Amino acid sequence: MNSLWRHCGWMLLGSSLILALSLGVRHGFGLFLPPMSSEFGWGREVFAFAIALQNLIWGLIQPFTGAFADRFGVRRTVVIGGVLYVAGLLLMALSTTPAALSLSAGLLIGLGLSGTSFSVLLGAVGQAAPVEKRSMAMGIAAAAGSFGQFVMLPGSLALIAGLGWSAALLALAALIALILPAALILRSPAQPAHQGPAQTLGEALREAAGHSGFWLLALGFFVCGFQVVFIGVHLPAYLVDQQLPAHVGTTVLALVGLFNVFGTYTAGMLGSCYSKPRLLTGLYLVRGVVIVAFLWAPLSEWTAYAFGMAMGFLWLSTVPLTNGTVATLFGVRNLSMLGGIVFLFHQIGSFFGGWLGGWLYDRTGSYELVWQICVGLSLMAALLNWPVREQPVARLRAAAQAQ
Repeated sequence: MNSLWRHCGWMLLGSSLILALSLGVRHGFGLFLPPMSSEFGWGREVFAFAIALQNLIWGLIQPFTGAFADRFGVRRTVVIGGVLYVAGLLLMALSTTPAALSLSAGLLIGLGLSGTSFSVLLGAVGQAAPVEKRSMAMGIAAAAGSFGQFVMLPGSLALIAGLGWSAALLALAALIALILPAALILRSPAQPAHQGPAQTLGEALREAAGHSGFWLLALGFFVCGFQVVFIGVHLPAYLVDQQLPAHVGTTVLALVGLFNVFGTYTAGMLGSCYSKPRLLTGLYLVRGVVIVAFLWAPLSEWTAYAFGMAMGFLWLSTVPLTNGTVATLFGVRNLSMLGGIVFLFHQIGSFFGGWLGGWLYDRTGSYELVWQICVGLSLMAALLNWPVREQPVARLRAAAQAQ
């Protein structure tokens, strides 16, 4: 651990703080669904569509944001993303129509998240960390984002209760503005980690596009996005529908954040010792089992809390494992961009998880079908990750042999 901090301590510290702020606020958006929908007479699909659009925009722009970060630096990318994030929250606080909500919560915050979240910051951490510590470093940074979720969910709920949803969003905008000074902490190591042989952007894209493992990882990540956004946006409303108090949903999501701290760190540690694609296979299978157990067990506050703890341990454990596998396969020179492409699939899944949950609920009055889809997707993701072989491409193997 001392060796890790000596190599990339400032980058790891700055990335952890920014992820905690960015993702901590983002994971609380589901809490705004009931008050905003109630005040303006919207169905759940209106808010769900805006959040789904946010995830889609985030994913579509992420490869370009990653390429920008690889070329011009992570600090500049984070500052631009932070400004857009603040603007989106300010406009969201003033939104009174579905179009304004889609522009603010959807477009602007989606753009802001692309510069202040996993692909850019984990790419920078991966470039800075020693090869043998890379998975662990990514796990630590991802765990920080989860801790932000644990802290900010009850904080967001308290702001909504005390100030109302609009003023709460203004307060969150002020909090996100702290990302700008936090970006100054980001410092690359004096001796950056070896990034492999020189490679143009086009060559990197062609190499990844011709590798089956890259696409299998991307398709598996689609499932992660679908599940976490459906649960993050719709679980509080689902529990209220089942006659549980409103605070239960918030507590469950806070538990997801807390236990995800341990889950992502554990995944990063295990990824340093064992095959990351095989760990991903097991993780998705266990997710399916947890969802089935939650649906079959008699629902109570305590079974909901148990679901939050179990799902939290598995929540974003996929992130260091997936990004770590991409780094192993292709090296870290273009990691932010390639990780951004894989993340695009995660966000396409997020779009469908967020939007489909609201769409099906408004038409059927139930989330039952979406829960069933989540279980089926877990099995699909497990099958997709199993064939991936964690072996560097020929270009990197030849370079290693030549040294």
